[in-house]
Amino acid sequence: MDFIVTILEQGLIYAILALGVYITYKILDFPDLTVDGSFPLGAAVTAALITRGMNPYLTLPVSFLAGVLAGVCTGLIHVKCKVRDLLSGIIMMTALWTVNLYIAGTANVPLFSRDIIFKNDFLIEIVPESMKSYVTLIIVLILAVVCKIILDLYMNTKSGYLLRAVGDNETVVTALAKDQGNVKILGLAIANGLVSLAGCVFAQEERVFEISMGTGAIVIGLASVIIGTSIFKKISYVKTTTAVIIGSIIYKACVAVAIRNFEPQAMKLITAVLFLIILVISMERKTKVK
Repeated sequence: MDFIVTILEQGLIYAILALGVYITYKILDFPDLTVDGSFPLGAAVTAALITRGMNPYLTLPVSFLAGVLAGVCTGLIHVKCKVRDLLSGIIMMTALWTVNLYIAGTANVPLFSRDIIFKNDFLIEIVPESMKSYVTLIIVLILAVVCKIILDLYMNTKSGYLLRAVGDNETVVTALAKDQGNVKILGLAIANGLVSLAGCVFAQEERVFEISMGTGAIVIGLASVIIGTSIFKKISYVKTTTAVIIGSIIYKACVAVAIRNFEPQAMKLITAVLFLIILVISMERKTKVK
């Protein structure tokens, strides 16, 4: 049972990240590698604030805003400096490595003796003893569902429709007398805000900030999006955001099962192989459709 709970916890945390990747990959059609830097950015901000005595719940919006700022910087590099989308993400990801070190103060910050969103005096008082082992899962589930609902509501606004239009046909946005560059920057800001928020939650769940914790985050996000959208493509009543969340849980379950049968140092190789298999399957499906 603990194994399943852990998979659900990890899957839902990375589902928040996957929602951010969904915006850049599926909606904007923007290969944004900033994700590998904005994920640990949220963790670094969280570690810095919690070690200074800030309420752990306040680290959630602050981390989101830090990610928004990172996304805006990527957008400005791409739109205003005319740098290609892939290179813009690489530049920002590289810069964020140093920024994260400056924010956290060191490459590793433990949070074991600190109050976090999953364990504090308030929760100890209100949560019954029988439910304490599920507190982390419940909180992560609430956060993931809230992010999904807010994103769904935003996508049904005028700004959300413009965001979709930029990814599908930039000419339409220009015809509506809107600056497509500003719309891209907004999309990147929201996406990296969600990724940074995921980093914040992950750091508190693991009770540590580690500078390299964002390595491979984009792979996990892409795999979750591709799995979710591929499985639920023909099921119209399942929203894409819901499919992405389920895809994240499925992906983490596959990795967890694989890790159980291999040594821990093989994790990155297993992740890469799984991602390759997912890509090949999705490409085969597209070829059949054509």
